[in-house]
Amino acid sequence: MTVTITSERGLPKRLGATPKKRGVDFAVTSHNADVVELCLFDETGTQELQRIPLPGERDGVRFGFVPELKLGARYGLRAHGPFDPARNHRFDPSKLLVDPYALRLDRPFVYHPALVAPPGQRLDSAPWVPRAIVTDVERDAEPLPFSPPGFIYELHVRGFSQRHPDVPDPIRGTLAALAEPALLDHIQTLGVETVELMPCAAFIDEAHLTRLGLTNAWGYNPITHMALDPRLAPGGPADMRRAVEAFHQRGIRVLLDVVFNHSGEGPVEGPTVSYRGLDNALYYRHAEDGSLVNDTGTGNTFACDRAPVARLVVDTLRHFVEVMGIDGFRYDLAPILGRSDRGFSPDAPLLKAIALDPVLKDRIHVAESWDIGPGGYQVGRFPPPFFEWQDRFRDDVRKFWRGHDETVGDLATRLAGSADIFGGNGRKPSVGVNMIAPHDGFALADLTAYAEKHNQANGEDNRDGHGENFSWNHGVEGQSDDAGVVEARRRDVRALLATLFVSRGSPMIVAGDEIGRSQRGNNNAYCQDNEILWLDWENADHDLSAFVARLAKLRREHPALSADRFLTGGVVDGGAVEDVVWLRETGEPMGEADWHDPERHFLGMSVYAPRRAGDEESERAIVYLNAGHLIVEATLPSPRPGHRLRQILDSSLTEHSSVVSPESSTMTIAARSVVVLIEVQTKERLAPTAGY
Repeated sequence: MTVTITSERGLPKRLGATPKKRGVDFAVTSHNADVVELCLFDETGTQELQRIPLPGERDGVRFGFVPELKLGARYGLRAHGPFDPARNHRFDPSKLLVDPYALRLDRPFVYHPALVAPPGQRLDSAPWVPRAIVTDVERDAEPLPFSPPGFIYELHVRGFSQRHPDVPDPIRGTLAALAEPALLDHIQTLGVETVELMPCAAFIDEAHLTRLGLTNAWGYNPITHMALDPRLAPGGPADMRRAVEAFHQRGIRVLLDVVFNHSGEGPVEGPTVSYRGLDNALYYRHAEDGSLVNDTGTGNTFACDRAPVARLVVDTLRHFVEVMGIDGFRYDLAPILGRSDRGFSPDAPLLKAIALDPVLKDRIHVAESWDIGPGGYQVGRFPPPFFEWQDRFRDDVRKFWRGHDETVGDLATRLAGSADIFGGNGRKPSVGVNMIAPHDGFALADLTAYAEKHNQANGEDNRDGHGENFSWNHGVEGQSDDAGVVEARRRDVRALLATLFVSRGSPMIVAGDEIGRSQRGNNNAYCQDNEILWLDWENADHDLSAFVARLAKLRREHPALSADRFLTGGVVDGGAVEDVVWLRETGEPMGEADWHDPERHFLGMSVYAPRRAGDEESERAIVYLNAGHLIVEATLPSPRPGHRLRQILDSSLTEHSSVVSPESSTMTIAARSVVVLIEVQTKERLAPTAGY
């Protein structure tokens, strides 16, 4: 096979491989290479046919046009230049490199010692490196119209469907499975408004996991960002597009978890498969002594303040919106996107570029607002249009239900929307993503069953994972056959979920927590591609799933539980009703001493929401949270004239119980429970409320 290459067409508009009528344009950024070669392979990707230097160069972009090359052609890159670690250069033409703009790969990444062999050995790494595939894509996908994310469902693609009995074997664990009716029905029945897919980009396992026979099951170790991992999407971009369209048909938005803070090439002794070989000095941040900056804890940090890296991020985001219809993104270790050598800035060029881009400005953007670098905790400092994960909600709610002293004040702040974090610059409570148990930590059920982490299966002698989890076990560590212990744990899980759904903000749960998933006490299951991580649908807790669906429905139907306004205690809408009154069990407002009472594990909340468009009247709700181990006799607030109270939730009740409006001025609040009452007009017929 003989192929010629020309740069007469000039610099292509897009980086990567772009099919044209009579061939393919190629373009890749490398400021410091002497030569970048295009490597063409046969149709199986086995035999390397030619190495052709890219002849064009402009502003650090190497480019050329290959006439008569067809769709489906397999290719890689090799870069020639100095191997000079003192100047941050690590060029090595014996390393086959994957195009950062690859749209599809012919095989997954695998770790192999050849990927890290020093240049002097001249060991060709090609047998262990994926080939990029020349791919044509339609850029006509349509995301759903923008709105705040609402109820978010964080979903691990492989673990979600791997054990589901109604999913055909060939597509279990893949994006294609997400379009199956059984899975869509489950998610829709829960009342989920936004699904957040954990990373789907092609990733590589860390060396230590390979030695242990483990894999990076979560996928937070990407190489390419546009190319999906072939194990999740053997059909390429079309697989994700079909899954997104299936969600859209159900009115459910889709966010994609993206990892732009680092690459899977890891520390300096890690593999050379893309950026390190193309231009180590350009793509990664280095300290003054030449060492890689490690603000991510993974060995390297992308230099997102540099124009080529920022362009890669924006181009990747646009690709997923335009080609697959993705509605928005969750950004792993997001402060990296706003970092430079001077630290984090909310006005960083990349953050501004995302906010102003015509394709991206109307999408949902959710930041994980911390990294491990200096000044890495930036919760509350991300600019519009970013929403933010907040760990303060997670920890404060856990502490309250665990029984810590003087936690009612912190709990009230979280219930009210966390104005201490998000209350400035015209932001609303929905900016804060509230969660009890995100993916990186204990599963929700394990919070009430394990006092300590049990990560021995990860091969690090239980040193990995968070040590401070604010969890409890009801006197038995791990699984128990004691019916009393099991029921106490289930009651606590329901109380935790109820707390989440009566709080102002955007609630999020992890897929499987609604069916009682357990990770056997492992709070860092990133490397467990097995039954520890895969959802156990056979033993699903359907009662708990129904409870979550009911919570989501109550939140949708009652603005007092979900209005996107901070609760301040002030009078709203020019009326005479405070938006919130914090209550003692006596019915009186909380006093200063009550907030600091170490024995207080009970809080009442009378919350008022002004009239919404289409509603007949404003709404008032009474919420009681009793984290104590004794029942509490609570004096109810007097209803407004022409109204009475209707109980709509008691998290302590079992599946087939019924609740009715209390007729007296007091009611019993069960231990370890959340109770919600709604003030309704007297003329409304007060029918019993079935279920929870």
